[in-house]
Amino acid sequence: MQKDQLLNRRRALITGAAVLGAAGTAGVLVTSGGETPARPAVPAAGAQARRALRPSAYRLQPLTGYGPPRTAPARTLVRRAPILRVPGRGRTMVLTFDDGPDPRYTPQVLDTLAHYDVRAMFFVCGEMAVRNKDLLARMADEGHVVGNHTWSHPLLTRLSRAQIRSQMTRTSEVIEDAHGERPQWFRAPYGAWNRAVFQIGAELGMEPLAWTVDSRDWTTPGTRTIVGRIEKGAAPGVVVLSHDAGGDRSQSVGALRRYLPQLLDSGYHVSVPRRRLM
Repeated sequence: MQKDQLLNRRRALITGAAVLGAAGTAGVLVTSGGETPARPAVPAAGAQARRALRPSAYRLQPLTGYGPPRTAPARTLVRRAPILRVPGRGRTMVLTFDDGPDPRYTPQVLDTLAHYDVRAMFFVCGEMAVRNKDLLARMADEGHVVGNHTWSHPLLTRLSRAQIRSQMTRTSEVIEDAHGERPQWFRAPYGAWNRAVFQIGAELGMEPLAWTVDSRDWTTPGTRTIVGRIEKGAAPGVVVLSHDAGGDRSQSVGALRRYLPQLLDSGYHVSVPRRRLM
């Protein structure tokens, strides 16, 4: 009899605890009479008071896969002078074309480069690029590097910092939209650099690249003269400046068709620079 009473009391206690637990989860406590609900009392302050446990932060984060954590991209250093030459093994040269893209001349330059399976750099102006995004997409498809040459080709040293930033930022956005990635290189129009230009370019993640050999094709001196200047200046590591826009560039296109195969036959490797080598 005594054993049965103990079992009944134990069952009653277990049942009562279950009821209290369920009611507590719902945010109310039931009184002994079962008629009037009451909110749980606020625990008194002191050593025995417990704060509500917060879920672990990681439980609120979506799983993004396995592997090592991503690291932030290295910050681009602010240079005091632009890069003039590129390192590389053997007789490596870089061909660059400024001011485009121009639908009259840029496709001809791309056709010649494709014919000889050569990669080059195009420093584009935003106001030209926004009207010819298909040409930037083609550059991306064919492995060329696209750099930032400002929006409207101004003399940057006469602009405010805000104006310089606008010129660069707007052009980078157009390049990213059409080429698929933000530019990693920039070139100041007219080769006019100052500290603000270097600083803002670095903040936008770009390295400043100038040139070693100036073809001066913008003066339209004649195809033969352009070819002679580039062949005379050819050397390992040089960066050649030409133009595919900004005026009549038929001489520049004709010169490329002549000097490119001659450079290749002479043992030069025409390629594009890599940031990790700079």
